[in-house]
Amino acid sequence: MTTEDRTPDTTERAERLNSNLAKVEELSKRLTEALTRRRHVDPSLHGPAPDVYMKAAAAYFAEMMANPAKVVEHQIGYWGKTLKHYVEAQQTLAKGEFKAPPDPGPKDRRFQNPLWETHPFFNYLKQQYLLNADAITTAVGDMETLAPEDRRRVEYFTKQIVDMFSPTNFLGTNPEALEKAVETDGESLVHGLENLVRDIEANEGDLLVTLADREAFKVGQNIATTPGAVVYRNKMLELIQYEPTTEKVHKTPLLIFPPWINKFYVMDLKPANSLIKWIVDQGFTLFVVSWVNPDASYAGTGMDDYIRDGYLRAMAEVRRITGEKQINAVGYCIAGTTLGLTLAHLQKAGDETVKTATFFTTLTDFSDPGEVGVFLNNDFVDGIERQTERDGMLSRFFMSRTFSFLRSNDLIYTPAIKSYMLGEAPPAFDLLFWNGDGTNLPAKMAVEYLRGLCQQDGFAKGEFKVFGRSVSLADVKLPVFAIACETDHIAHWKGSFNGIKQMGSKDKTFLLSESGHIAGIINPPSKDKYGHYTNDAPVAGEPEAWLKSATFQKGSWWPRWGAWLAAKSGPMVKARVPVDSLCAAPGTYVVAKPEL
Repeated sequence: MTTEDRTPDTTERAERLNSNLAKVEELSKRLTEALTRRRHVDPSLHGPAPDVYMKAAAAYFAEMMANPAKVVEHQIGYWGKTLKHYVEAQQTLAKGEFKAPPDPGPKDRRFQNPLWETHPFFNYLKQQYLLNADAITTAVGDMETLAPEDRRRVEYFTKQIVDMFSPTNFLGTNPEALEKAVETDGESLVHGLENLVRDIEANEGDLLVTLADREAFKVGQNIATTPGAVVYRNKMLELIQYEPTTEKVHKTPLLIFPPWINKFYVMDLKPANSLIKWIVDQGFTLFVVSWVNPDASYAGTGMDDYIRDGYLRAMAEVRRITGEKQINAVGYCIAGTTLGLTLAHLQKAGDETVKTATFFTTLTDFSDPGEVGVFLNNDFVDGIERQTERDGMLSRFFMSRTFSFLRSNDLIYTPAIKSYMLGEAPPAFDLLFWNGDGTNLPAKMAVEYLRGLCQQDGFAKGEFKVFGRSVSLADVKLPVFAIACETDHIAHWKGSFNGIKQMGSKDKTFLLSESGHIAGIINPPSKDKYGHYTNDAPVAGEPEAWLKSATFQKGSWWPRWGAWLAAKSGPMVKARVPVDSLCAAPGTYVVAKPEL
């Protein structure tokens, strides 16, 4: 065929393809330049120390020596399955049928494209990958000589490696990406490379996948819109008082401390699922802390500073503004841990400022930190300490990346495939937008928390010091209500239960919500989505036993907690309207953009 014989459509497509390939070349140069600007990062923050893999190898060789029959059995089983599948694929092709052999394996949502089932090449890749993954996982799981802590880390990082090598993660073995590249004459690859370059440039040469459209939401405009006012500000926080929506409110005000590793507006994404709006609508005078997003100037800020200038100051301001002697308090995640420390300190000081405390997904006993524990060994924490000494803070980049790896298929690989291989724009999803709007941590505070609470379990052991004086869980003696989440990968529910049961209070309620760290808490009654477990038995014994005798309740836990809170919040009084406003909610700290 000569050039003259080509149809206009063929010529156009060829020109488009050449044009897109030229764009790819230009973007590749930009990508290379962006990578050269990569900042120096302590090597320990990129992965576990080599001893993790050495222990795994040593354990496997020990298994070979101690029980060779079991190892051989595993290998023969793996070889047999692999060879059987190869023969079946060959036999199918020998019949002249362009189709895949039977695919008896379990469904995996990574392989949703029909070609993974029907195309012999892609189906062969998929089945062989799943056979290899199962063989590796089984071999690691059967290592009997590993200590429990080492086993957890080896299993976790093995899974990370296995997940990373999924054929879906590579352009040449992803049928959906290849199909789209052909259909669009390479334009999808151009868009994908543009997305990749943008993300690397935004993170100073490192890669962090953008999960949501950054332009789709504006804090204070279409999210975080519940009316209120900033009524106090210091170097640590802005205190927001929300406008009442009822004529009367409960006498005792409510103060929420959100975690300062995230921004508070996860509780106020939009009116339909806003916990903040719901609380106000139940007739409570609500105050919420909006923490400062620290930069390097906060390097010397520690846990005592958060308690003194954050917790105690916010409590004093709420009492001053409302004229009440007591308040009810809520702490979410790390803010719940620190609320517990504050309550223990107040108990020792004979201060009855706080009437009741509620804990959302809070760990106070770190003897078993759950999934996140794989990042709490010295190889990582030593690296964090060295990095924060240099930077004056723990960058939100490292926090975001770490939590993403706890759910790597959902928060790294799947979004990366859509963005970089398929060239899709990030979705306009408010929760993912919030997830990407992270915060930094002060250097001193980050190390104190990781060393004193996570590694040394100082609160549960009664060894962690607040203002120079040791406090313990037994010092928390006021009424408490705790909500944990069944599939929480950050603050696992059994650890939360074990901390609450050690508190000194005689009035303790524990509730287990379905779902995870965010969805289990942000679970409005109107959605009727996730249920929860309750148990009238004492919060004691083993968490498994508590759950076994618990009763499942359909729907959100919010009304149950609201009723408990109302019973402890005194009579109804005239609604309190914010006065002396510094600015409108959601304030200025939540939208500030300090260095990465």
